[in-house]
Amino acid sequence: MRKGWGLLATIALTGVALAPAGVATAQPASGGNAYQTIGQLESVGYNVVIDRVGNAPIGECFVTNVRNPQEVTQTFPVRNGGKGDRGDKGGYDRDYVTVVVSRSITVSLNCDV
Repeated sequence: MRKGWGLLATIALTGVALAPAGVATAQPASGGNAYQTIGQLESVGYNVVIDRVGNAPIGECFVTNVRNPQEVTQTFPVRNGGKGDRGDKGGYDRDYVTVVVSRSITVSLNCDV
């Protein structure tokens, strides 16, 4: 099972390194094309939740608000390979890595045409 943690840590560190900077760079301005706004948010890793007024096709809707970014993280222990306080008995120092597990954001649309 400990070998699995090493692999998980490698994957986690890679994911953290490639993660986007945050909501400030990902959040498009309101009033834009719905498909473009949703596409931008999905491209930086968000699961987009849509609420809308009206029943026009999404291509004819306008973005009225982008809000409520949520990020779920999980922290994993990782062996750093050094000897711990157990001397030569095989103890290891432990570091912790926090990984983003999921991200969601809400986009409000005006679809009254």
